[in-house]
Amino acid sequence: MAGFHQTQNSVEMPRGFYLLDELEQGQKGNGDGTISWGLEDEDDRLLSRWTGTIIGPPRSPFEGRIYNLRIYCGENYPDECPTLRFVTKVNLNCVDSKGVVDLKKLDDCKHKGRFCLKTILLSLRRLMSSKDNCKHTQPSEGCTYN
Repeated sequence: MAGFHQTQNSVEMPRGFYLLDELEQGQKGNGDGTISWGLEDEDDRLLSRWTGTIIGPPRSPFEGRIYNLRIYCGENYPDECPTLRFVTKVNLNCVDSKGVVDLKKLDDCKHKGRFCLKTILLSLRRLMSSKDNCKHTQPSEGCTYN
């Protein structure tokens, strides 16, 4: 089949179809409204530049705050990890001083051997509730990375 990646017993969607599916999922919403994602520019034909939003989990230092991210899906996404960078300042053990997320520190960020934006955002939100991250003092609300 032209354009499809063949694996041992299955056929994987090409990048464009996979990203269109993720876009459709993002437009439908997560169900509980705690995360969202979509294209940064609807004219992005390569489907590379995305935005993400996480609403801080209850009973955590992140509660009631909205965290915005920029996401870049390179030409080898979803087989290779995307680049995520928080726009809103946050103190998490997987985020560096410039807001860049180290996906290696996240559990569950791959879905069936491929990366998935929904899974990554849910994993980040779940990490916000972890004991280690609940101990961190958070930047003032409204602070952003340069």
